[in-house]
Amino acid sequence: MPKALPDWLTPQQFWQAVDEMRAVVGKDWVISEDGPALRSYRDAFSPEEDDTFLPSAVVAPDGVEQIQKILKIANDYRVPLWTISSGKNFAYGGPAPRKAGHVVLDLKRMNRILEVNEEFGYALVEPGVTYFQLYEYIQKKGYKLWIDPAAPGWGSVLGNTLEHGVGYTPYGDHFMMHCGMEVVLADGTVLRTGQGSLPDTQCWQLFQYGFGPVLDGIFSQSNFGVVTKMGMWLMPEPPGYMPFMITYEREEDLHAITEAVRPLKVSMTIPNAAFTVGLLWEASIKTTRAQYGDPKKPLPDSALKKIMSDHKLGMWNFYAALYGPKPMMDNTLKVVRDALGSIPGAKFYFDEDRKGDPSWDYRVKLMRGIPNMTEFNMTNWVGGSGAHVDFSPISPTRGEDAMRQYQMIKTRANEYGFDYLGEFAVGWRDMHHVFSLTFDRADADERRRARELFNVLIDEAAKAGYGEYRTHLAFMDKIAGTYNWNDGALWKLHHRLKDALDPNGILAPGKMGIWPRHMREEEA
Repeated sequence: MPKALPDWLTPQQFWQAVDEMRAVVGKDWVISEDGPALRSYRDAFSPEEDDTFLPSAVVAPDGVEQIQKILKIANDYRVPLWTISSGKNFAYGGPAPRKAGHVVLDLKRMNRILEVNEEFGYALVEPGVTYFQLYEYIQKKGYKLWIDPAAPGWGSVLGNTLEHGVGYTPYGDHFMMHCGMEVVLADGTVLRTGQGSLPDTQCWQLFQYGFGPVLDGIFSQSNFGVVTKMGMWLMPEPPGYMPFMITYEREEDLHAITEAVRPLKVSMTIPNAAFTVGLLWEASIKTTRAQYGDPKKPLPDSALKKIMSDHKLGMWNFYAALYGPKPMMDNTLKVVRDALGSIPGAKFYFDEDRKGDPSWDYRVKLMRGIPNMTEFNMTNWVGGSGAHVDFSPISPTRGEDAMRQYQMIKTRANEYGFDYLGEFAVGWRDMHHVFSLTFDRADADERRRARELFNVLIDEAAKAGYGEYRTHLAFMDKIAGTYNWNDGALWKLHHRLKDALDPNGILAPGKMGIWPRHMREEEA
């Protein structure tokens, strides 16, 4: 018997629904008994106890028809389903549902690459397709195309895109690079967005907008439907590639770096998703805190200087790349040197300078579309059962804002006994500031302090006018509550859409703070 079930669902109803789902997908593709298989769907990085987000069952369909049948059963019994693609969204909840007792709808079996078109540079994929899988397929076929992977290569291409994930090449804004979706609504209706709604369409993966309102966005970071196919644009392999890194010695250099990089990004002089990376994020890829100090306390300045010296790192480390014919890259590099090299103490590094350095090597791969798993080394930083949750506010590409966010987060992190492991992913006009709150999950006190710190950061960021772009399950409601302009008009609209499209509230209740009517009434 599951440890938890939704309040409105009796054990008899639950087992009847599970039996009917088993008849749809086969007995091998339903997990309903508490044990290692079911517990593999817990959130391994959760700052809460394991059972806080433990599902009651898992069902894994293989195709749209099976999804439709499962949705009908879920509607009949009002069984809440939490949809996952690969379940690798660690630091934000992994495969776990928002509430204990909900059923995970695992789409990992739907892992077909339906098309890769070299002429136009796109792929059409199902939810279970990973970055590794798509990369290997393209390499095997010999196509001159690059993918844009997230840092963990085992993640879902479709899933990361729906969560507004970012990458490292010029195609680093993943949702911007999607083109066309197939979606199953809660009532089983199947629709295709954009040009896909035209029978015999020739342009589904070529033109994003179609005719009439553009609906793709309402199916990202939401619980309004189950996305079963997605088109993704792929980057043509360029004639040249020049990755580089610049180290900076002082904390306060973040201001000057951000001011210098803004015009380079807005003008697309630097074309890819560049990163300004803090010292300890870089160091955590190849060393541990215990090697430089007390494993349970933030490192002092003396230890930071030792790390900088040992690993040829800066307090800030800027990564970017240039693409194209060599003469063009050489000329562009002169512009970059003039801007970013004018900051005192700046040191440029290229492949011949750092080859074999794990921190350098994995980013060089990512910026040329090669997926890998190196960044997961970060969890070794604190020792024990290393885990992390990511606090991810958006910042303007403005030095004053970057410093304000950095100082706010670092000060609070140190106050609660944590190091600042952070980076700024530099977009065209914004930066995704990702603070990786890394803790020993086996230590109950560290988990408590991590939760308290995260809640403080949400409040302080919102007060300063900074909102997060995604978050862990435990903090979805709180962050949704900060987006409250005009008496929360946006979330009221989200709830109206939820009630219209999913009146029984079966799809991912609580996703991003969007709850079905009957669960909102319970909370009230």
